Amino acid sequence: MMRPADHHPVRLRRSVLSVPADNRRALAKINDLAMDAVIFDLEDAVALERKAEARDTLVRHLSACRPDGEAIIRINVAERGFDERDLAAVLAVKPDAILLPKVEEPAAIRSALDWLSKNDAPDSLRLWAMIETPRGVINAPAIAEIGRSSAARLDCLVVGLNDLRKETGVADLPGRPYLSHWLMQVLLAARASGLDAIDAVFNDFRNVKALEAECRQGRDMGFDGKMLIHPAQIEAANHSFGIDESALEEARAIMQAFGLPENADKGVINLGGRMVERLHLHEAQRLAAKADLIEKRKAKS
Repeated sequence: MMRPADHHPVRLRRSVLSVPADNRRALAKINDLAMDAVIFDLEDAVALERKAEARDTLVRHLSACRPDGEAIIRINVAERGFDERDLAAVLAVKPDAILLPKVEEPAAIRSALDWLSKNDAPDSLRLWAMIETPRGVINAPAIAEIGRSSAARLDCLVVGLNDLRKETGVADLPGRPYLSHWLMQVLLAARASGLDAIDAVFNDFRNVKALEAECRQGRDMGFDGKMLIHPAQIEAANHSFGIDESALEEARAIMQAFGLPENADKGVINLGGRMVERLHLHEAQRLAAKADLIEKRKAKS
């Protein structure tokens, strides 16, 4: 039986750096950084009067220079749906994904899908969804459900706590005590449909210890990585969301055990006195694949 995640390739998304699309200086430095993915932001990071300039700058930049990791473009919301000028810019440069902001219901994903289909977007162009409003959190399971179809393009949910705090009045406290259950709600919705989930930004990029603590919290919650606002945050995210060596050794042992001829048709095996199911094999294979991607990334740097 196919699992929800089976049609989603394994990606490395420990560190997802957001860069204003109109910041030429920041764009020029991207290939010198070690993040796994880049969000080129046309939305919140760009002033209203600079939107057109940002689109032109981004198209010129990505036409000449692509990052080593995934390239994602965050577009703007329009009066009805999403800004078609941004979507046209996306088609001009064909990034890996579009990040849809303030997604509150499945209809927003379907609207983007319809536009992409009508404009002959390549199948490789994926969708990410920002969950950053109360309605978005409440509807996260229905939004993520769209990603169960391989034709729906939806790969990833990204939590946006700044907007969520603003709309709810929840205090920005260390450890996120009044936000953690919302984070877990989005994480659970993503996992139920086989999607990746990216933790929210940490605003005080100079506070390294607090950043590291929040990265560890996000990792322990089950997130795949963290959205970042400054290059100084990359190292902490890569470390926290990396692969634990003991976990990798266990994954390889599970893969080796299920690879033995006598275990080829077994759903459950005894591994060192512990019962291991075939679902653990699937998890082990994904973890090992991520470890290989990390090694390849290291070799390039």
